[in-house]
Amino acid sequence: MASSTEPTALKREEEEEDDSKPSAEDEDTGAQIAPIVKLQEVAVTTGEENEDVLLDLKAKLYRFDKEANQWKERGVGMVKLLKHKETSKIRLVMRQNKTLKICANHLVQPTMTVQEHQGNDKSCVWHAADFSDGELKQETFCIRFASVENCKSFKDKIEEITESLSKVSVESAEEADAAANLIEKLSVEEKAKEEETETKEEAAPNAEKKDETEKKEEKSGDDK
Repeated sequence: MASSTEPTALKREEEEEDDSKPSAEDEDTGAQIAPIVKLQEVAVTTGEENEDVLLDLKAKLYRFDKEANQWKERGVGMVKLLKHKETSKIRLVMRQNKTLKICANHLVQPTMTVQEHQGNDKSCVWHAADFSDGELKQETFCIRFASVENCKSFKDKIEEITESLSKVSVESAEEADAAANLIEKLSVEEKAKEEETETKEEAAPNAEKKDETEKKEEKSGDDK
């Protein structure tokens, strides 16, 4: 006599088999469904397209809050030194990871100096007129690198750039002085020529009057 549990067990197995089979809704029909909204590719510009990268290092940046009298983190990201292809101006730019929000953006000036921060050979500080918040503000920055080597590379590159800019500034000043001296010399020469011309113009009528007087005297002599 068959056990009464067999039909139940068999039914359970059939149900499990039915569950394991893909339903008509789950079957892959091979049909391709077009997206409801078609998104177009948008070209993203960073403003760095016309600049050459001189330095690119990962670091953490801080800004000194004068009101709170403490350092505040600006973000972790890649700090870059970029040189413009046309103007040759060099700026420091740093963006936060993922969000790409700018946390530092300023020109490297000849007067910029980078110093070690409180004896930490992985960190350094500097002052700059920064434009990262949309307005020009004097800021004090501190940047920390993962290694001493990266920090040294950053400092050395900044010093190299500032020395080069200082040299260019001196040369430009010398050229400006030379140009000013040349203009002054030309002005003096032009003034001398003008005075000489005026003297000649004043002398010409007198010479004409003298000639006329001499001619009259000669004529009167002939008449006698």
